[in-house]
Amino acid sequence: MILPTSNNLPINKLASVFGSTTATYKFYWFLALIELVEEGNIEIEKKKIFSRMISNSWYTINYFKLSFGKSDKFQIAVETILNEEELTIDAKKSDINYCLENSEKKEIITQLFHFDTYVPYKFLSPWFNSIKNETENQQKNRIYSDSKTFVNDSLYALHKDFIVINPIWINYLKLNAKVLKDYCYWNLALFLQTRNPNVPDIPSKLIKPAIRNGLAKQTNEYWKLVFKELGSINCIFTNTKLYFDEKNYALDHFVPHAFVSHDLIWNLLPIEKKFNSSKSDKLPLFDKHFDKFYDLQKIAFEINKHHNSQSKYMDEFLTIFPNIEAFEKDKFSNTIQPLITIASNNGFLFMNE
Repeated sequence: MILPTSNNLPINKLASVFGSTTATYKFYWFLALIELVEEGNIEIEKKKIFSRMISNSWYTINYFKLSFGKSDKFQIAVETILNEEELTIDAKKSDINYCLENSEKKEIITQLFHFDTYVPYKFLSPWFNSIKNETENQQKNRIYSDSKTFVNDSLYALHKDFIVINPIWINYLKLNAKVLKDYCYWNLALFLQTRNPNVPDIPSKLIKPAIRNGLAKQTNEYWKLVFKELGSINCIFTNTKLYFDEKNYALDHFVPHAFVSHDLIWNLLPIEKKFNSSKSDKLPLFDKHFDKFYDLQKIAFEINKHHNSQSKYMDEFLTIFPNIEAFEKDKFSNTIQPLITIASNNGFLFMNE
């Protein structure tokens, strides 16, 4: 992606901000700045920016459990705040911001201002050339001092507890806010992909969706035929008989949606509704549950293929079976087992944990 151009601003400086990054801090710092400027903030308290950084990363860390890397302290901060404050994994962004901005708890303030050590002045380093033999502390003091008069048209001025956006940048940030955020998320996705090489669909895990897609179509267009043909389906987890008309089931993801981030039919199955409520996003036990899952999937596939071989759901199986005539157990296992292993490595718990 290319940043929007400007005739009177050093866009090349802004473009080089993400050139050398070892943590996600700069991405979330810039996203917070754009959002706050959009809302009309020019002089911005650092605590407000740090709170916004946490709220923007909240869902990615707590729900999707992406790894931010060993040198990144975001996950520690988010986990600490989750334990200290009365916030839930799916808390609203506005609630998280309000809670953190107004918190007076020592531990919360410590976690927030951890980001103050390097992020605010390091972000401005492209506007200020390094000086030979200058120590880290000397560079920090120089950037703080020079930025106060917007030397080199720096993006903002640094003060102890707040920053001030340079007036010449305000219109650019406001007019191009969406593109700038997309640019930031694109770079963030690239950064996180290198740290989560086997995790699918990183871009969709950076922002909490306004609403999760329902599974009514998959229920009525695919699994309804299976219920009609078989009369009932046994829940692979509880062995309870499930009936379509009684609606004592819920359509659920075998490998949690929080990890796969899709609703493809080969990962969906009806399970007991009560069990589904307690299962949450926990992982199935491969050795215990896969065989039953495979058997049910194969029967469901054959029933649907018989009724409508041109169904769009048949195509969804092509990612597993290049030749869908052969519903091979080994190929299915080779898709499911690695997903469960990687999800576990990323922090998802198993059903017995």
